[in-house]
Amino acid sequence: MNAKYKRGQVAAQCEPIDDTKRLVGTWRLVSIAGSKLGPYRGEKPTGLIYYDDKGQMAVQIMPSRKRSRYAGALPTAEEALDALLGYTAYFGTYTVDVQRRFIVHHRTGNVNPGRLGDFVRRYEFLSDDKIVLMPVESNAGLTWERMK
Repeated sequence: MNAKYKRGQVAAQCEPIDDTKRLVGTWRLVSIAGSKLGPYRGEKPTGLIYYDDKGQMAVQIMPSRKRSRYAGALPTAEEALDALLGYTAYFGTYTVDVQRRFIVHHRTGNVNPGRLGDFVRRYEFLSDDKIVLMPVESNAGLTWERMK
């Protein structure tokens, strides 16, 4: 594994930066590749993912496709389905397995009640400010860029 070093320091004089610390911050969705939800997400979905230094995380991805407005105070079954298809929203804690390059999202709340519990993702830093998260059970890849 290639170690990253603090800027401006000679490699022999500093410690590697832990990937867990590199994750902390707010990231915006750049692109999604290989997702089964593609038709429901639209061409350019938007999203944010947050990792804090206490081990808390949250993510929301909103489709870019046109979604119906509710006709009344409560949605009809069709309006509710249309609103949720392609939308991702969950929160919880996270842990990082640096050796295996896995991030585990321990989901305690989710817009999809059947998707609580652990969600394991492979990760790859493309730079200090860009990361790809890949669910282990699929070939999908979500590219995120650090917000500054």
